[in-house]
Amino acid sequence: MLVAISIAPMSSDPSGSVTEAVAAAVRVVRESGLPNRTSSMFTEIEGEWDEVMAVVKRAVDVVAEVSPRVGLVLKADIRRGYDGQLTAKVERIEEALAGGE
Repeated sequence: MLVAISIAPMSSDPSGSVTEAVAAAVRVVRESGLPNRTSSMFTEIEGEWDEVMAVVKRAVDVVAEVSPRVGLVLKADIRRGYDGQLTAKVERIEEALAGGE
């Protein structure tokens, strides 16, 4: 499965910055060893249901250590029998775009 997550604490920083808490969550994802990618708004993770959800829980937990309230946005693509889709889906789109030029 592929999961895209965005985890955000309620910020007490007057600037609204959530950088340190988000970095802690991304660190959990990266240390999991699962294929992942972080963009400006989401972190994507690929793996089996139980292992991905365990990583999501740990990432939420580290943010909850610094905030009494945490927001989680999660989108999942559940497709049994497929792996490597974190990059393969993007490659297929790039190929389609290259063919349309």
